[in-house]
Order: sequence, then C-alpha cells, then structure tokens
Amino acid sequence: MPITAPPPPPPGTIRFRVFSIFTRLTAAVFRVTKGRIGGTFLGASVLILHHIGRKTGTARATPVIYGEDGRDLIVIASRGGSDFTPAWWVNLKANPETTVELPGGETRRVRAEEVPDGPDRDRLWARAVERFPDYEVARSRTERRIPVIRLRPIA
Repeated sequence: MPITAPPPPPPGTIRFRVFSIFTRLTAAVFRVTKGRIGGTFLGASVLILHHIGRKTGTARATPVIYGEDGRDLIVIASRGGSDFTPAWWVNLKANPETTVELPGGETRRVRAEEVPDGPDRDRLWARAVERFPDYEVARSRTERRIPVIRLRPIA
C-alpha cells in the first residue's frame, strides 16, 4: 500500500504558515542542487513552478509533481485533496505564461491551460495516478473537481 501524504492545512492557520515555509525551503534546496534534492516526492518527479500572485504581484515558486505528455508537462491541482484550490493554479489562471525548473537544471517557458473533460483528461488523470497513487486519495477527500493542467512550451 502506498504511503499517503496528509492534506495540507487550511489557509490562515499556523500549520499553513509552517507548511508554506517548508515549501519555500524545498524550492530553495531544489534550486541549489538542481533537483538532486527535492526533485522527487514519494517516488514522483517534482518541478518548481513559478507564478505571480494575482492580488499581490509577488513572484512565487512552488514544488509540484509532474509528468510528461510529449513535449508538454502535466501537473495536477490537487492540493492533497483539500477543498481549497491551490494558489498556484489560481495565479496561473490569471497569468498563464510562466517558467518551470526541472531536475537537472533545465528551465522552460510554458503556458498553462486546464485540460477539459473528455478522453484526453481521463488519459492524463490515469497516467498521473500511475505515477502518484495519492491523487486518487486526494480525489476521495474533496467534492472539488481536481484540475489537470497542461504546461505547453513557449517557443
């Protein structure tokens, strides 16, 4: 049976602040080591997703599990099954062009778009669950529809 990560704490709590500090530290260590440390989580590959706060304009960097679909990168906005949409996805909907850092030191410019319901989304969700079974656990924790996000390279 896979190890199941607990959902992140609700925004505005002390536990959420600690979680946010841990996330920033993880991103910093990933950058310094080019993903040698922090480049995986429970066996799944991790990238650093840059985004701009839609209200604050603050630059942010968030570690996110990803998969590949041809040249595109696929991320899941699960937030561990929380009823709250991840801030990074809300921010990317406002500013979809961004940068990601991949293990090994590669940086890519990408444009984020939600994959609509249908066979493509179903296929990508199934592949994401193969990589990281906790996505099914996350889906069972919330009534919220968990978005599947495609990060397309920008030439």
